Amino acid sequence: MSNPANPPFIAIVGATGAVGVELLGCLERRGTPLSGVRLLASARSAGRLLPFRGAMLAVEELTEHSFDGVDIALFSAGATLSRQYAPIALRAGARVVDNSSAFRMQADVPLIVPEANGDALRTDDRLIANPNCVAAIASVALAPLARLRAITRLNMATYQAASGAGAAAVEELRQGTRAILANEPFEPQVLPHTLAFNFFSHNAAIDPDSGYNGEELKVMEELRRILTLPGLPIGVTCIRVPVPRAHGISLSVEFDTPLAADEARAALQGAPGLRVVDDRAANHFPMPSEASGQDDVLVGRIRSDLGDPSGRTLTMFVVGDQLLKGAALNAVQIAEALLAGSPALAEA
Repeated sequence: MSNPANPPFIAIVGATGAVGVELLGCLERRGTPLSGVRLLASARSAGRLLPFRGAMLAVEELTEHSFDGVDIALFSAGATLSRQYAPIALRAGARVVDNSSAFRMQADVPLIVPEANGDALRTDDRLIANPNCVAAIASVALAPLARLRAITRLNMATYQAASGAGAAAVEELRQGTRAILANEPFEPQVLPHTLAFNFFSHNAAIDPDSGYNGEELKVMEELRRILTLPGLPIGVTCIRVPVPRAHGISLSVEFDTPLAADEARAALQGAPGLRVVDDRAANHFPMPSEASGQDDVLVGRIRSDLGDPSGRTLTMFVVGDQLLKGAALNAVQIAEALLAGSPALAEA
């Protein structure tokens, strides 16, 4: 990653949330060049102190004047606040990388996963959207294969961690686990069902016409856009599972011509942002416990689909930390690519 002559001043909107904290951590861990950081959140979080590079930074209340002097604003405070404050930040002269769903399908706003479609990012882009966590993680594994063969169909099943629903859902998982182990009654307040020792359809609202939930529809739309395959047939089933952190995704990928598992594995091993975990002898494949807190997306169980005798379908299992590659890390990588003056992925 190249160091700019004038390091930017960066603001984090939603700094006290789960993704906001990870944004600050990514900036510190990666040594992203900057001249300062402004932490922004609601009035109730103002004054809270967060550690950064050996100092304690005070959180400020988000207002219309929060973006004076800001070069890059990293938003992770939900679509409603993004729609309200992103235009204010842009008018103040900042570039905005937004983690919410507010702008993802807006034609004039690039939707970027640097490893997958970094060449779609232009140095003069002012507003950039960060994808849904599942779409971001899946695209890191799909992009190298899409460069080998044309993808003609995609089927997915997700196993999504509690933290995808926020810190309160993780705490509810802990409380529910303790209650069940103690044979005590437990009533969930955050999620619609008890998650401990259970799993259920993702809690996004169901579209009454298609029967798909909002999470599934977002994944389909966003993957088509990231992969530049607007007509790609995609089927998705999203499930919430009793895991604190890191999402799993079972992928079945059909190509226009046969693709051997060994050729696919070789392409995945050399791809940025991926780590192949595919030890058949030890029955060791990607797991949330090993992906949590890791920048890389883990991919394994790479094999030909025996249900497709044509040899055109591969299946694999992918696990990624949805707070990192699915959110904070991806946003920081976008910011770094802008700073580097190149659409290519900034190297870690």
